[in-house]
Order: sequence, then structure tokens, then C-alpha cells
Amino acid sequence: MALPSPTTTLGRGAARHSYFPGRRAATAAVVCVLAVALAGCGGTTKKDNDNGGAAKSDAKADPDAPLKKGLKLAFLPKQINNPYEKLVDEAGIAAVGEFGGKGKEVGPSDASASSQVSYINTLIQQRQDAILIAANDPNAVCGPLKQAMKKDIKVVAYDSDTAPACRQLFINQASSEEIGRSQVQHLAKQLDYKGQIAILSATQNATNQNTWIRFMKEELSKPAYKDMKLVKTVYGDDDDQKSFQETQGLLKAYPKLKGIIAPTTVGIAAAARYISGSSYKGKVVLNGLGTPNQMRKYVKDGTVEQFALWDPKKLGHLGSFAAAALASGQITGAEGEKFKAGKLGEYTVGKDGEVILGPPTVFDKANIDKFHF
Repeated sequence: MALPSPTTTLGRGAARHSYFPGRRAATAAVVCVLAVALAGCGGTTKKDNDNGGAAKSDAKADPDAPLKKGLKLAFLPKQINNPYEKLVDEAGIAAVGEFGGKGKEVGPSDASASSQVSYINTLIQQRQDAILIAANDPNAVCGPLKQAMKKDIKVVAYDSDTAPACRQLFINQASSEEIGRSQVQHLAKQLDYKGQIAILSATQNATNQNTWIRFMKEELSKPAYKDMKLVKTVYGDDDDQKSFQETQGLLKAYPKLKGIIAPTTVGIAAAARYISGSSYKGKVVLNGLGTPNQMRKYVKDGTVEQFALWDPKKLGHLGSFAAAALASGQITGAEGEKFKAGKLGEYTVGKDGEVILGPPTVFDKANIDKFHF
């Protein structure tokens, strides 16, 4: 099967980027068509949706094994033109060069549930040693990813997880609960714990977005937030123009809206652009997850007081070393195993194969000029 375009490939040492059920049947049908060449239709079966733990391996870990030379690692982002994921992937590809491997990035131009399936099938044909994927849908990619693992291709999810049974590791930016709850906590302080709020998310199926939103709602249920009300969650699909339009729609539909949480780098930048040129500037608080380079001008012109994120370059670096450790037999993905991630030091595999990069950083006028990504 020919690899769909667009495709971006970077060689060794190249240096350089958001968390439901009615659509599953349609998604499964699309997956069947795209995956039939190499895999049976299993993208949304009950088995694929098994959250009982990461994919199991009969192999035994050898922590003293050296990293293999010549490893082939492929990054498959949600969409190829997402600036945040471009930072992650390019840093990951640069890290591959540190242990003598070859890295590349391939992916779709849209973030639909099944758009990554054909790329996974092609990467299997190419016999990559590891596939690193930021999943657009936790289940739609499961069929082909399981086929990859059967062929001893290691699967590492990053940024947005697959169903745990469909990969060996998940490289998480930070604790999902910490991200979700802190988004509400930060916004609430800015609003003095009063007023209507909305959420501008990415796609409806994005694992990370839905997980964060679940914790946001749990946080909002506490007595401290009794005077705050979540009136709407909208989806910009990680598309700049749609996110811009959704922001405009929210503010027109809810004239008493006081705050917006956008836990997506595309969404928060688009929302800030709309608010900065409107009468809502200084009246509606925008918070969420963004990159300093995208948000710098909006912080300095007073549109946004603060926002948060982790270092996406470190996420990519960690992903590459984790995948290499898997492919070299140093780890299998079992809880408690340890591996070294180059300049980032040692990491430990947690429950269900999760590896956490670390806590996010809050950016504001006082520190934003210290960061450039």
C-alpha cells in the first residue's frame, strides 16, 4: 500500500512540534477498509478497548543490554502540520541520531479518527523497529498496532494514548489528573471562582483531551466552584480556523461567558487571536495549554495572563529513548522497569506502561521570555 501524502522524513541528527461513543460503528467500518491488507477489522472491538493493562510480552528485560545500532523509529503525529507535534517529533528524531539510529515523521493532514491507519500499515511493511504514535482515537488504530506488535515492532504512544492493550508504553507529558485539575484551578483564581466558563477542545475522540476534561469536570464538582458553571464544550479539531470560529461562536452564544479553557496549543492560539482583536479583550479570561512562541504576543498585549505546557522537545527526546530501550530489550514495558533517556536521566515505567515526563510549567509575563519553543 503506497504511503499517503503528505510525508515528512528527517534523517539522523536533524534538529528542530490535544483529551466519545456514537461514532464508533462508522469508525470501525473505515478501519476495516483501510487495514484489510494487513490486519483483520478490530479497531473498535471490546478486546481492543481493553483497559486492563499495557500489551504483554513474554520477553525478559535485560537492563544491561546496549542500545542497538541502526534502529529505525517512525513518529506518527495526530496530524503532520500541528506545530506542537512538529516540535515533539523533530526533537525525537534528533535524539534517534544520538544512539546511531534513523528517525522519520509521517502522518495525515487531518486529525480524524481513522486517518492514521494506512500509515501504520505502511510502517509495518517497511519493518520499522518502533512506531511512536500520538493517537487521534484510542481504538481506531488498535487493529494495525496489534499487527505491528505481532511482528516484533515496538509501539509507543505519546501525547495522546491508545487503548493500553495496543501499545507497550505511553509517554505522558505529565500526570493527566494534574493537568486537568490545574487548568480549572488556574482559571478559577483568575475569575475569583465565579462565572460561566467553556472548554475549547481539539477532536472529540482525542484520548488526552477527554481524560483532561474528565478531571476538569471532577474538579468543578467541588464546593469551591459552586459559583462557576461549565456551559459548553466545543471542538476545534486542532484546526486553526475552526478553533477561531468556535471561539467566536461561544462568545456570541453565551454573552455572560467569563472564561475559556483551551487545553490544545492550536486552540488556545486561535482563541487568543480572536479575543485580542475583539471587544472581549480584558473581559474574558483565556487559559489552557500553549507554546511560549505562539502565545508570547498575547501575554505581552494583555489578552492572556497565563497558560501552561511542558517542554515538547523533552517529550520527543524521552519517547525516542523509551522506544530504543524497548527495541533493544532493556525493558519490556512492565511496571517498575528503569531505563536511561540520555540527557534527561533515568525514568521508571509506571502502571499500565505509563512513563511521565514531569510537571507542566506555567508561563506569564515574568518568565515567558526565558523560553523559546
